[in-house]
Amino acid sequence: MRIRATVAAVSGALALSALAVPAAQADDTAASYRADVAKVRQAALAASDRAPAAAGKPYALNVSFSNFKIAKAVKVGTTGHVATTVTYTLTHGADVKITAADFVTDPFIYRGSATAPDNMLYGNKPAKCTATSATTATCKGTIDVYPGAHELINADAGTWRAAAEATAFNGQDPDGETFDITKVGYKSQSGLGSTLMQRSSKLTVNASPEPVKKGKTITVTGKLSRANWEDNKDHGYTNQPVKLQFRKKNSDTYTTVRTIKTNATGELKTTVKATQDGYFRYTFAGTTTTPAVTAAGDFVDVQ
Repeated sequence: MRIRATVAAVSGALALSALAVPAAQADDTAASYRADVAKVRQAALAASDRAPAAAGKPYALNVSFSNFKIAKAVKVGTTGHVATTVTYTLTHGADVKITAADFVTDPFIYRGSATAPDNMLYGNKPAKCTATSATTATCKGTIDVYPGAHELINADAGTWRAAAEATAFNGQDPDGETFDITKVGYKSQSGLGSTLMQRSSKLTVNASPEPVKKGKTITVTGKLSRANWEDNKDHGYTNQPVKLQFRKKNSDTYTTVRTIKTNATGELKTTVKATQDGYFRYTFAGTTTTPAVTAAGDFVDVQ
């Protein structure tokens, strides 16, 4: 779920404004939770350069985050829903009641700097925490991505940083007439880890003719493509090195024949001499923005 930053940088905190969660992406409870937390977060950020006693500011919640774990890479295609599990340790003061019904904590990731993020991704629902001592808990949440809803642009591919936040509403209703934000506790902490947000890739191969006479030419074609998050289609990945590999019939090992580069539309084409029965495939090592991918072997019968 996206929150794209739209306000200026605020020193020491993530500067952002929350966008509404599309109904198709989360139920009413999740949308309400996100809106409530966003209201508190915005107040904390807006007041961060004021004096500690300034009105309209949540107090600093006595919590910290550590042991943040997220997948090394998240592969995102053009449609559907991608959910990535996140775990972390929440350490809190004895005065913080993490079992309260209106205490919430969640992980998020952001693209760019912590003070001026270009984009942010959250989970649809708060993390669930299990106490491990009187002042620590292990928490588990998700980062939810909906590429079909244009939550990402192609420039978002690459390294994202990890963060977490916690909010103690302490009985305060953000939609109530008597809401007093100074009685709400809030804390966010950035720089807890990182992950690669990658445009999912596809690779094909076709070796022909089949069958082929020994000594004749085999033409091996294919295409390397990756997700385009802006038009929700797959497009050829151009000028990328791809290895052509061969495996003998009844063998489990592929050997590299040569490395060629994709053309302007992501297509591949090369020729080899037919010597023996076996399988041809293309394999791509990947980049920071695009995951590695290997085509299934295509068998050629050499007669």
